[in-house]
Amino acid sequence: MGNTLKGIILAGGSGTRLHPVTRGISKQLIPVYNKPMVYYPLSTLMLAGIRDVLVITTPHEQDGFRRLLGDGSVLGMTISYAAQPKPEGLAQAFLIGRDFVGGDRVALALGDNIFYGAHLWDDLRLASKRVEGATVFAYQVRDPERYGVVEFGADGRAVSLEEKPQAPKSPWAVTGLYFYDNQVLDIAAALKPSARGELEITDVNRQYLDRGQLHVEQLGRGTAWLDTGTPTALMQAASYVQAVEERQGLMIACVEEIAYRMGYIGVEQLLALARAMGSSSYGAYLLQVTEQEAGHAIYRN
Repeated sequence: MGNTLKGIILAGGSGTRLHPVTRGISKQLIPVYNKPMVYYPLSTLMLAGIRDVLVITTPHEQDGFRRLLGDGSVLGMTISYAAQPKPEGLAQAFLIGRDFVGGDRVALALGDNIFYGAHLWDDLRLASKRVEGATVFAYQVRDPERYGVVEFGADGRAVSLEEKPQAPKSPWAVTGLYFYDNQVLDIAAALKPSARGELEITDVNRQYLDRGQLHVEQLGRGTAWLDTGTPTALMQAASYVQAVEERQGLMIACVEEIAYRMGYIGVEQLLALARAMGSSSYGAYLLQVTEQEAGHAIYRN
């Protein structure tokens, strides 16, 4: 079993809950405040130390992602692409990405999920260092019936998992970020479609639970998890990002800055990326970061 951790962003689907907007553009290319939605899951994978990412898109929208992200080299990464002709469940990502994963471990990030918080980096690094089993993240919500739900025993360990139950056994929802060892490829390949006709990620996680290999980390009150699947949720996420960024003067999910701080690129590469953004506020922020790191003002042209 390989020790390398690769990443998959599932950015397919038809985004029907956001129609008519998503009839003309992929949901994951819609801006959440000042950057495309796909930047958020990409930044999450980057913070976990992942540099090799597969982006799964619909066939007809893949060109937009290629124009936006390229091959990842400007970020010191490798980004490749695969098509999902028809959405048939989250676990389908491991069938489509089987050759990409090879003999390695993999983290799956849903393209419309946003994570942010003071201790998120610690949670991600902990999950990324586990070489066996699976790690998922649970978040307390008011409407758990909309999600996969995990029930905890008295010792704090997960005892059951249910997909969108009518009567949830707990308020803890499983979020759209999953870390797996290489067993996931064969587990996903052996799945049967659910009553909804989908390959359920909950069924994958349940297999790990049955094997005693599922780690469930509870995200604390200082971490935000946002699902941007509806117009209201999209607006709430944008407002949240705007409020945090304007208050702190720091950007959430700025992939160029993260690439620099993770050591994927150097300050000269960061400067080139900043200048390529022209007169946008995003480019101005990158230039500010570059100046702070270089310790002096940089000529702006």
